[in-house]
Amino acid sequence: MSRMKPNVKKGDMVIVLSGKDKDKKGKVLRVLPAEGRVLVEGVNVVKRHTKPTRLVPQGGVIQKAEPVPLAKVMVICPKCSRPTRVARHIAEDGEHVRVCKECGREIDK
Repeated sequence: MSRMKPNVKKGDMVIVLSGKDKDKKGKVLRVLPAEGRVLVEGVNVVKRHTKPTRLVPQGGVIQKAEPVPLAKVMVICPKCSRPTRVARHIAEDGEHVRVCKECGREIDK
């Protein structure tokens, strides 16, 4: 995976483009740029069989979300509510901001 900065940030709403969870929407819980993956709420949920431990005395089957590849998700613009590609522009104060390619407005607050 290349070392490019991901266009997805924690807290973004994204839509899954392909796979078993295609067209599901969720909030980004964590971004793993070194692995090129992203953890999305309610997407790629797997069942994990765990033994009883001190932390989980009962054990049993738990459900947890696994990361999905960054290439399989697309950011949903909070302004126009459509899936969009992300552009990077420099604002008046010299700070880099993410911009929606559909409506042209800033994604960052």
